Amino acid sequence: MLGKREKSKGQVEAEISEAVTRFEKEYMGRGPLETKTYLIDDMIIVRLKGVLTRAEYRLVKSERNTKARELIKQVRIELIENGRPILESLIKGITRRKVRSLHTDISTVSGERIIIFTLDKAPEWE
Repeated sequence: MLGKREKSKGQVEAEISEAVTRFEKEYMGRGPLETKTYLIDDMIIVRLKGVLTRAEYRLVKSERNTKARELIKQVRIELIENGRPILESLIKGITRRKVRSLHTDISTVSGERIIIFTLDKAPEWE
């Protein structure tokens, strides 16, 4: 059947993972080692592994690591917020749904980032 539901849930998740990885490489300057996307109702959860640079890992392990962790988190959040229109456009292009909100956090211990998008309506798939 062609039309609204031409993609499977797995295809939509894969497209989102590829788009977010591309965004990370092109906009942030470095891509994750692994990206996995989960569609749950009107939410999209994207888990990115290996997003910290070697320099950021070294900074976190330094004696001033409390301040370093906060600085890394603040910079990464500001970068995502600045690129938010690009991310929202990518998600809308894939899901045909408007992004209502975006939430993100990064672990300076594991080097993982989580991005959660909430949509105006759950996307449709086969």
